[in-house]
Amino acid sequence: MTNDTAESAAAHDNAATPMDAVSNAASDIGGFIRSQRVAAQVSLRQLAERAGVSNPYLSQIERGLRKPSADVLAQIAKGLRVSAEVLYVRAGILEERPASPVRDALIADESISERQRQMLLEIYESFRSENQAKPE
Repeated sequence: MTNDTAESAAAHDNAATPMDAVSNAASDIGGFIRSQRVAAQVSLRQLAERAGVSNPYLSQIERGLRKPSADVLAQIAKGLRVSAEVLYVRAGILEERPASPVRDALIADESISERQRQMLLEIYESFRSENQAKPE
């Protein structure tokens, strides 16, 4: 086998497939959930109970064996007391938006429900889009 052929074969072996991308996203969100859980000093069992998911399922998510749905991510976010948007972005469901002090404050505000938070964020983003579309 020549060097060119060997390099070509190695490049082919290292090429990412769509299945690899799903697997990487699952392990990325799982690792992120685990790090958030550990930082919050919550056991796997406690988070599973708070989120309303089974302990084995949550363990599989954290280990990257399962990719959770948006609904399950919302439940986990509630159990971790973080914005569901953070988990959606991390899981690749939503695109990351530029930082904004208003958005950050809304996301951090625990005095409103997740639904209220999402509604306010949507209104805020619609105002921003409308203003950007207007000629100066």
